[in-house]
Amino acid sequence: MRVVVAEDLFLLRDGLVRMLEAYDFEIAAAVETGPELTRALAELKPDVAVVDVRLPPSFTDEGLQCALAARRATPGLPVLVLSQHVEQLYARELLADGSGGIGYLLKDRVFDADQFIDAVRRVAAGGTAMDPQVISQLLSRRSQDKPMGNLTPREKEVMELMAQGRSNAAIAAQLFVTERAVAKHTSNIFGKLGMSPSDDDNRRVLAVLAYLDRG
Repeated sequence: MRVVVAEDLFLLRDGLVRMLEAYDFEIAAAVETGPELTRALAELKPDVAVVDVRLPPSFTDEGLQCALAARRATPGLPVLVLSQHVEQLYARELLADGSGGIGYLLKDRVFDADQFIDAVRRVAAGGTAMDPQVISQLLSRRSQDKPMGNLTPREKEVMELMAQGRSNAAIAAQLFVTERAVAKHTSNIFGKLGMSPSDDDNRRVLAVLAYLDRG
């Protein structure tokens, strides 16, 4: 699996490259600026890009904007964005096109190799990987909504994990329940929130995220 890494800090960029290579990813390019990222994504067409939000020369959200532009040029291009702090605006921009193959993680998650590599693979496969802190903020913003108030504590747990991009199997493993129980909870969640159910994991994740991010 070919990866383009974009990170301006040498030590972190080198660490990302070494970690990805240790898990048998092929590094197509490791760049440090927005223009370099734009060229690498256009020319190399990687299987997934791991991108820092803030890149030179602007050091604002150049990495994110380059990634979004690349996705417009190549719809569905998988992108995992790394950020120092939770910014709901970044998550909202990534989710705006309503398709999968996107992820948004805090940089701290990189230090948990299993979690980080799982997110890279999930995004590369067309799935979604959202940082738990992003989901926690979205859930908090929606906590007073009447439909959300109808959810049981267990259904809220399942919804939070679903919004992070977890499959039924992964949710079942984390909550120590059966996949059948998770399927029942997700059906109840969609019913209580007035949403159309789906058997497709990614469509379901995107539907939940769209609900949580509604104005």
